[in-house]
Amino acid sequence: MKKFFLIAIIIFSFPGGMAQSKDESSIRYILDRQVNAWNMGDIRTFMQGYWQSDSLLFIGKTGVTYGWQPTLDNYKKRYPDTASMGKLTFTLLEFKPLAFPYYFVVGKWHLERSIGNIEGHFSLLFKKIINQWFIVADHSS
Repeated sequence: MKKFFLIAIIIFSFPGGMAQSKDESSIRYILDRQVNAWNMGDIRTFMQGYWQSDSLLFIGKTGVTYGWQPTLDNYKKRYPDTASMGKLTFTLLEFKPLAFPYYFVVGKWHLERSIGNIEGHFSLLFKKIINQWFIVADHSS
């Protein structure tokens, strides 16, 4: 019995030792879908991870954008073709549950492109809306 408790203490003392929550798994799935859509050149499907609302907040190198459609328009303007889009990878660094229904995610993004690679960091605020997680705020640099 003592061995069981010792093993349990060791396993649960490390962050990787605990199973992901259902919410974290759902959010990871959304981010994976975004990467796949981006890498297929499909910005509109990539945007399905965002809250389709005028209240969506996106902060990037050109400033603050409010709304789903203006955010989509900015992506299309900045990445007009698959050469400029490249191949996206995310490295997820932090998952923090906040007061329900919010989750905070921090990570790195990288675009492998024939016209020159670019990369940066992001912080995302997810909100659970009618049983689905959506990005309601994105700060990407």
